[in-house]
Amino acid sequence: MTAPPANPVQPALTARALLTGAVLGALLTPCNVYSGLKIGWSFNMSIASALLAVAFWRLMQDLAGARHWGLPENIINQTTASSSASIVSGGLVAPIPALALLGGPVPDGVLLMLWVFSVSVLGVAIAALLHARFIQGGSLPFPEGTAAAETLGSIHGDGRDARSRLRWLGLAAVISASVKLLGDLFSVTLRASLPGGLPTASFKQLGIALDGSLLMIGFGAIIGLRAGLSLLLGALIAWLGLAPWLLGQGLVSPGATDAVWFNELVGWLIWPGVTLMTTGALASLWLGRRSAAVAGTATKRRFPLPKAVFATGTLAAVALVVGLQMQLFGIHFAVALAAVGMALGLAIVAARVVGETGIPPIGALGKIAQLGVGALAPGTATANLMGANVTGGAAGQTGDLLNDLKAGALLGARPAPQFVAQIFGVIIGSIVGSLSYGLLIPDPATMLLTPEWPAPAVATWKAVAEVMAGGLAALPQLSVPAAAAGGVAGLALALWQFRAPARFARWAPSAAAMGLAFVIPAWIAFGLCLGAVLAEALKRVAPHWALRHVIAVAAGLVGGESLAGVATALATMLA
Repeated sequence: MTAPPANPVQPALTARALLTGAVLGALLTPCNVYSGLKIGWSFNMSIASALLAVAFWRLMQDLAGARHWGLPENIINQTTASSSASIVSGGLVAPIPALALLGGPVPDGVLLMLWVFSVSVLGVAIAALLHARFIQGGSLPFPEGTAAAETLGSIHGDGRDARSRLRWLGLAAVISASVKLLGDLFSVTLRASLPGGLPTASFKQLGIALDGSLLMIGFGAIIGLRAGLSLLLGALIAWLGLAPWLLGQGLVSPGATDAVWFNELVGWLIWPGVTLMTTGALASLWLGRRSAAVAGTATKRRFPLPKAVFATGTLAAVALVVGLQMQLFGIHFAVALAAVGMALGLAIVAARVVGETGIPPIGALGKIAQLGVGALAPGTATANLMGANVTGGAAGQTGDLLNDLKAGALLGARPAPQFVAQIFGVIIGSIVGSLSYGLLIPDPATMLLTPEWPAPAVATWKAVAEVMAGGLAALPQLSVPAAAAGGVAGLALALWQFRAPARFARWAPSAAAMGLAFVIPAWIAFGLCLGAVLAEALKRVAPHWALRHVIAVAAGLVGGESLAGVATALATMLA
């Protein structure tokens, strides 16, 4: 990343920047609500909002003599807009509609807005707590944040190098967007399954395929070779090792003959995968701090906010989310408070996984949250869903928001104004997201889990809540010992990385990336690995060009497909 730092002389936290971010957030948030309920996928809106703001204000500058729209204001704008659009992590596309399908007490109107705000603002508070470790003192790439920083730096940069990077970024974005739009326009699946298979399943049924998503290749180019190869290793173990064995032993029932059996298999694979991620992330955090302290390399990190402001805001956020759990859903005080505590632990996992791979493991974290709440309040679907909504939603929101903070850090922005922008964005997103959900799905009981609204995340949360009603004994057969094995493996990998001699430690696979490969389709892991390998090859073949342009090309691939996906979702929603 060679983007220029933000100019401290230019204003950043201006009314114009916040208002622009609020307007763009209000426009882009419904796209994520729609996409989340339609396909179970949402988009990071950082790049989209930054480009739209530049286009608008440069037009206003030409037509009406508006003040120059600089990099500092655009950082605040994209932080506000992306924080608004990431409000779907707060429960609107998974636990809240799942509760409606189970006949639970679903809030509406202002109460729904307040609930989504409380979960999301808790994520902001946790992001502030983790900022020093993962942004100031961390070396994780945070691919979404890095791509956003590269885009912002290129469009606001001066000089020949900036113009060259902008040209490569634009070319990659056009190619990526064109591939995505043509695939959507002609309903072409840009995924080729490998021929053949194993005795228990074909490669197509196992998801062993090459995907045409240039966004994943862009992510892969940013995350680096270690994370890419770790994803490949995890995918091979999960989808070519465990999955065929599970089918052969009858532990998992096969799906339709011509379908991919991801949903059938991930219900078992998620347990070792999530514990591998969780123990690996937590152990790496602890061992990393210990190693730095012993070596004397720990640096003094400034807290991103005044501590009195942080403490007051965090206590208010915790009191609000605990009180709403008790009042709206009848959850016991101890369970409600425990959900907040679990949110911190899972937020560390989310930060690690998002930082290494760019893929937010919200679905996987939701399951582990449901398991934890289910152990505290067995047999209660409402407590299971909404307690887990707090834990998984806040953790997911933390991972999303750290991307904004990574972009700001790479561009030399101060974090405190970004936190103000995030709070403002969460307020806008809570209002617009709740209204969008009500307008799109006025009758969840009859509209969801239908061909028109498949809502895959809703189906998964609902199914797990029903399973948890039977207690831990209802978990899939042998999944508990598999989860224990995953936990041991995560700890072993962390020890390998931080306790082995340096010449061996650099070969340690990433527990976060390996665990993620258990809970995403294999073709996504292959795409990420391919991007990492291609970037490494370019660094070796053309090191000078790669140093200047690889991140720009990767950002273009990410931004192009993201913009095309947003445009498709918006066009379909308005049709």
